[in-house]
Amino acid sequence: MGNGFAFLGKQREIIVGGRSRKIDLLFYHIRLRCYVVCELKAKPFEPEYAGKLNFYVNAVDELVKQSDDNPTIGLLICSDMNKADVQWSFKGISTPMGVATYNNIRIKDMLPTQEQLKERMELLKKELKHTKRLMNKK
Repeated sequence: MGNGFAFLGKQREIIVGGRSRKIDLLFYHIRLRCYVVCELKAKPFEPEYAGKLNFYVNAVDELVKQSDDNPTIGLLICSDMNKADVQWSFKGISTPMGVATYNNIRIKDMLPTQEQLKERMELLKKELKHTKRLMNKK
């Protein structure tokens, strides 16, 4: 997701009205000081997804968020979307939410290169050897 996001869980259970609900992904953004609810859909956007996301965002605000946290943000990621469907579905809702498609998210750009991974592995190997030497001296 990028810098500042702390992963809190997938299929994160939240109990509302005595009924268990599961949020696909829950994050906390350290710099924004807010929770981020992320719902994933493997199909095109449907208007009812806006209501479900709004429900989860409000539930996190009421049940999880602390008084010094900023309002929770909702993000819906789906396979495709029609701009008019999205605009009309969210019209009149003041909850901070957005919709993206999988094509709009450039996860590959955020991942380390193969060379960066190799460098990190070498560094970890050196740290492990150093730690083993220290442990053997005790």
